[in-house]
Amino acid sequence: MFVRYYLDLPVPLAEAERAFLDDPVSWLPPAVREADEQGDRLLGEVGFGDGHRLDKRVEVTVGEAVRLTGAVMLPITWRATGIGVVFPALEGDLEVASLGPDRTQLSMSARYRPPLGGVGRALDRALLHRVAEATVKDFVHRVRQAILDRLQAVGTD
Repeated sequence: MFVRYYLDLPVPLAEAERAFLDDPVSWLPPAVREADEQGDRLLGEVGFGDGHRLDKRVEVTVGEAVRLTGAVMLPITWRATGIGVVFPALEGDLEVASLGPDRTQLSMSARYRPPLGGVGRALDRALLHRVAEATVKDFVHRVRQAILDRLQAVGTD
């Protein structure tokens, strides 16, 4: 399954890239964990986990940045630890790309394979894909805030 979400940053690509690549291992895992917690809340709201909550921790892997003309991609993977068979690994690319002299697009394109064969595919169509979309959306918003916070911290030094 494929999930994509994007939004704008009100800064030039060079500034966004600097904050984006500034030790992403230090700021990506909290954003992933918080986005994943948002996905857990959504599962609870739509009826999954009532009294039988499936708690999970997320392991994050950050790859080497890939520079393209006018863009930088950062490969990331997150997978649940523990009951991993129930939750699919999400592999994706977080990207900043120029939208003009003073605007940058932040996006994530991600893929995952629903677990549990045919049952997992049916659950994905009924519910889990919406959870994946909400998790990625929340994650991109948190990354946006992390980038803007880093740029503000640099600007006040």
